[in-house]
Amino acid sequence: MDTDRPLLPADPLPAAERDGVYRAILTRRDVRGEFLPDPLPDAVLSRLLIAAHHAPSVGYMQPWSFVLVRDRAVRQRVHDAFDRAHAEAALMFPEGPRAVYRGLKLEGILDAPVNLCITCDRDRAGPVVIGRTHIPEMDLFSSVCAVQNLWLAARAEGLGVGWVSIFDNRAVQQALGIPEAIVPVAYLCIGRVRGYHPVPELEAAGWRPRLALDQLVHYDQWGAVAPEAPLSRRLHDDQQAVAAGRFVADLPR
Repeated sequence: MDTDRPLLPADPLPAAERDGVYRAILTRRDVRGEFLPDPLPDAVLSRLLIAAHHAPSVGYMQPWSFVLVRDRAVRQRVHDAFDRAHAEAALMFPEGPRAVYRGLKLEGILDAPVNLCITCDRDRAGPVVIGRTHIPEMDLFSSVCAVQNLWLAARAEGLGVGWVSIFDNRAVQQALGIPEAIVPVAYLCIGRVRGYHPVPELEAAGWRPRLALDQLVHYDQWGAVAPEAPLSRRLHDDQQAVAAGRFVADLPR
């Protein structure tokens, strides 16, 4: 390992840049129905793909590939696969939630100008990979990191992204000509949008509330309460402030 190469500074980002990262995280939304038909310039798509390609990956295996989908006929095939799965999924819910589920718009496949399938090649780095020796799913987790990188970059560009997961992966493979050994990890709809919802749509629809962060943090052992009550209170108060519309940049330092 090269120990003589100079390191990049580990200083915090300038305040405006740091605050922008948090703002992108807190205002990122899963977009379904707000897409505009405006085409996306190649320069923007290039920046998004660079962001995705610079995601962390276990063993530096970089297992992802990107299938860019703009052809209307191809998107229609994917949409048909969604329709079949969507009808099947509705029947899995009890009658009350089923009605709510059927009233939700859960994709923007034909509305967004660009669809993108991010895949995982589980054999790209060979049979033995640093960091995947005992948790074989780490390549899939790495591909999800690429999804998140792209999503946050899209928010920084003022774009919307919607993750469509209601279909049989085999149907997506067939529609996009993806080899059987390559795993479709995320099918994303990307485009300019009319705006972002103040809170996630499923939260606004009453499907599920955001969970309390202070109830999700354990200390040294599962189920152990905070050794210091002030930290637990800080988590609670900060989350309440964020829920009220303040951003992380606005919280007390």
